[in-house]
Amino acid sequence: MNSTQLSTLLSDDKNSVWHPYSSTHSDTPVFAVKSAKGVYLTLEDGRQLIDGMSSWWCAIHGYNVPELNDAITQQLDSMAHVMFGGLTHEPAVKLCKKLVEITPAGLDSVFLADSGSVAVEIAMKMAIQYWQALGQSSSQQSKLCNKQKFISLRNGYHGDTFGAMSVCDPVTGMHTLFSGILAKNYFVASPACRFGEPCLEEQLEELKRILETNHELIAALILEPIVQGAGGMKFYSIDYLVQAKNLCKQFDVLLIADEIATGFGRSGKMFGCEHANISPDIMCVGKSLTGGYMTLAATLCSRKISDTISDNPPHTFMHGPTFMANPLACSVALENINLLMTSPWQENVKRIEQRLKNELEKCRELATVDDVRVLGAIGVVELKEAVDMPSIQQAFVDAGVWIRPFGKLVYLMPAYIITNEQLKKLTDAIFDVLKDDPKHGKH
Repeated sequence: MNSTQLSTLLSDDKNSVWHPYSSTHSDTPVFAVKSAKGVYLTLEDGRQLIDGMSSWWCAIHGYNVPELNDAITQQLDSMAHVMFGGLTHEPAVKLCKKLVEITPAGLDSVFLADSGSVAVEIAMKMAIQYWQALGQSSSQQSKLCNKQKFISLRNGYHGDTFGAMSVCDPVTGMHTLFSGILAKNYFVASPACRFGEPCLEEQLEELKRILETNHELIAALILEPIVQGAGGMKFYSIDYLVQAKNLCKQFDVLLIADEIATGFGRSGKMFGCEHANISPDIMCVGKSLTGGYMTLAATLCSRKISDTISDNPPHTFMHGPTFMANPLACSVALENINLLMTSPWQENVKRIEQRLKNELEKCRELATVDDVRVLGAIGVVELKEAVDMPSIQQAFVDAGVWIRPFGKLVYLMPAYIITNEQLKKLTDAIFDVLKDDPKHGKH
């Protein structure tokens, strides 16, 4: 593409395309990508960028992966799509069986979805319909059918659809504009106990109090295990997760684990729940499920939940996306999981973790850096003030890297295949850009 064609493309983009979390009048630059391979993005102007985002955390094997390419190509030869109502197909069955095998014990029913937000919607509907169904077969019908609210952690993020928005942080979250129309749920403070620390009894008092007082109205506690993602990139105590699970059991409330960001190795375990050795009642997975190739997610639940819903009127779960279990997506997801399971992903994530700890530590010397934290293949530099997106985005591209900060957070979630040299270019870029930026550098 020559310079004139590129200029036309970017002009058409500005006139016709509305990008996520942006204004149509945004002055934040947009960069046209020509191709991607490994951890590199090649722009239309010929520049190559090392990708530190793995395309919003999903391209765990990098780009243009031969095994994943082959999975889609082979599936395309038989069928690209078929409705899932009354029909089934091998890729979906094998994928669901594999998900049951690799997720925590007791998650035996799999409902496939379109995206992470939809998986959360399904989980919430599943929890409400479970209590409705249980109430129909119980002498406590009126009491159980009242369990329609949720409790979640502040600084949490669970998606952009209406149900998901209602359990995102209501004050500091990105959905405050819709607070007047969203369902009103319960919130507790983000865990003050950091990863690696014990969780003191007083740090659970608020959660215990709300459950004790309102458990007859609460269908489920929903949380992101160990890592709070887009709500603030916070890593919290394993013990908090253990005790939260115990409290849910004590007060007869379901536990929904939103593993959309944490699933498939990102935190150092295959799933975040494994840090605490717990099994939730319902689990959502997405993002890395297809290795970044296609949109697909899944909501898993216990057999007790799926059977209770199925055994009581209306004897069906009330959800059914048109593109549910798309064969292309299921095929690449299955191959993606197989590729992950046969790769040295644990060693790679540990290597990335150690490098991030060593190389991001120097950012603490910058006066406007508030915190530096690392867990698994996640590295976070938290600033005291929000970044200036137009200038910092351009600065990172000029440094030959793709890093997409948000708010006060400059972070990395690279593909597991990244080399030490490639990772160092990312960490060096963060330090250099923040150091040279008059808003964020030394004073």
